[in-house]
Amino acid sequence: MLRSFSAILALLCQLIAPAAAEDAQRSECLAISSAPPRATPINLHAAAGNTDEVAITYAGHSTYYIDTPGGVRIATDWSGAYRTDRLPDVVTMNRAHSTHYTLFPDPRIPYVLHGWSDDGSPAKIAERIGDVYIRNVTSDIRRYLLDDSSSEMIKDGNSIFIFEVAGLCIGHLGHLHTRLDDSQFAAIGRLDIVMVPIDGTYTMSLDGISDITRRLRASVVLPMHRFATPLDEFMRKIGEQFAIDVRSERTLTISRDSLPGTPTVIILDGV
Repeated sequence: MLRSFSAILALLCQLIAPAAAEDAQRSECLAISSAPPRATPINLHAAAGNTDEVAITYAGHSTYYIDTPGGVRIATDWSGAYRTDRLPDVVTMNRAHSTHYTLFPDPRIPYVLHGWSDDGSPAKIAERIGDVYIRNVTSDIRRYLLDDSSSEMIKDGNSIFIFEVAGLCIGHLGHLHTRLDDSQFAAIGRLDIVMVPIDGTYTMSLDGISDITRRLRASVVLPMHRFATPLDEFMRKIGEQFAIDVRSERTLTISRDSLPGTPTVIILDGV
């Protein structure tokens, strides 16, 4: 009996190990973040001299457009309200209320990624689309009902989307309502750029989002939900270790090589 159990256990290990290795190969951000503390993260794209740039455009509210070097256009928290010169190829959505999703997206959009699942289980997204790898980490969400006058908490109703492209790890926290635990931080991995809601009311408190921002330690912080909170209050909360860069344009063009050496909050033009 013991020998049979050992054989079964060995077989399971053989089956699980390749799957874990495959996940590590797919996600550069997870592979680097899980390296031993003394290891120096080496980015293969940067080592090869790859200076491909990603363009990130603030469209409004919590919608950013991400244009990859390979020509893939992504729109975050897509409701159809914030459009540019052409439709995105990929849209991500979070079902907090109607400004963050639509159940009737333009049928010409090839990829529509919901941050929730209809059966109540955690949404699982791991998609290679062109030159970008897109995955998600779920969190609980407060979904507003009917006329937004009441709400309910929904387990795993929000997704933090991570976009891995051109050696960059770009995260969008979505309509975040709850603090993240250690397992969620581990699942997110390394982020170079993070899009953070700073309204302090509709999502979560400024203290809560500031703690998350500090712990993620991204090189670039791009605020969203900017309509309710004075920027200086957010800056005071996250601490003096963050620089601030206010720009007159809506688009940030950036590569792995051009990331700032000091964590920087970049304010792009828009509302």
